Amino acid sequence: MSVDLDQTPRSLLVCDRSSFLNEKNRISSQVEQLHFNYKVSLLLPECSSAPSHLDAVFNSFNSFYLIRNMPIYELLDKHFLKTAVYQGSVYGVSYRTRIDEDNCVALMPNGHLSLSLDKDSFELLGVEGKPSRFNHRTTCRYVVCVDLTDSSMAPGGRGYQRLLTGLRSRLQLKTDFLLSHHPGGGASLQDLLSRYDWSEHRPDVSSHTLTDLSCPALQSCDLQSCDPHSLLEWIGAVDAHISCENSSSSFLSSLVCPEPKTTVSRALSVSVCGLLLPQDVHRLIQQIRYYLEQPRLESWVSLTVHGFVDSPVSWRGNEHGVLRGGENFYSLLIFHDQTYQLHLATGAHDTCPP
Repeated sequence: MSVDLDQTPRSLLVCDRSSFLNEKNRISSQVEQLHFNYKVSLLLPECSSAPSHLDAVFNSFNSFYLIRNMPIYELLDKHFLKTAVYQGSVYGVSYRTRIDEDNCVALMPNGHLSLSLDKDSFELLGVEGKPSRFNHRTTCRYVVCVDLTDSSMAPGGRGYQRLLTGLRSRLQLKTDFLLSHHPGGGASLQDLLSRYDWSEHRPDVSSHTLTDLSCPALQSCDLQSCDPHSLLEWIGAVDAHISCENSSSSFLSSLVCPEPKTTVSRALSVSVCGLLLPQDVHRLIQQIRYYLEQPRLESWVSLTVHGFVDSPVSWRGNEHGVLRGGENFYSLLIFHDQTYQLHLATGAHDTCPP
């Protein structure tokens, strides 16, 4: 057996408990710090169809754009910088690139451009960078991160020209690119889009009604009422439509519902997939709180947000790495009394979540 397979991969899981009524709760800042989300999963026990106000949120997530074979130097275009980057909240990430093998790019809402490059590409680019934190025996990957809003990167300046020349003349890096801009929407991106083959996409929404579902008997007042790892495994299994009703003799799956548990007659599982902005996730959380305030409900809702596995950055714009899993996600349990449990998780090649 390979050495890599005979040991459990290291992972990080941070657990927190607080209340939305506590002015010092950090939910908003934590949601904003995971920039590139590709999937939001929602589980609503004792619900068979989404209430109209939740359904409206699902269908009002911001659209995003796929630009095919875009040269990365276009992100330094003066008009694009002025109308989009300097205005804030631009989200862009290379599409179908693998962080452990390919050159990957991310443009963050604070104007930082991050390039994760193999050694040959880094040397061709010819700008300052640093070795990846996730190199093993030899240095084979480098990270270049520049602040496009800094005065040293103003168009015409030395730093700007050096990076532009490297991307346009030496490296000539091109990739399919996902792009979204929250304040200006597509209008601020039209000049860039007009020069390339592009398509606009709406996030894909799907739902599934479950019956007689075994659920953990969760209590809002006790973070330890259920083992966090077992709870997250169960949430993932439900989202993937994997049965947790397994006998001890089953060889197909060892996943079971954590104890103590109860059975709900029905539950609704909803997924939204695409390039999903933190602002939309925050609006969804607010509507879930409103949903749970209904007097007939004595329940909870689970919200899980997954970051892109191959994004070059994860929490707070820190470097993201993949060896086995590439996890960077958080799961939020919201209770009817406005308390919550938050689980933030990363895989073996990330720093600790905030």
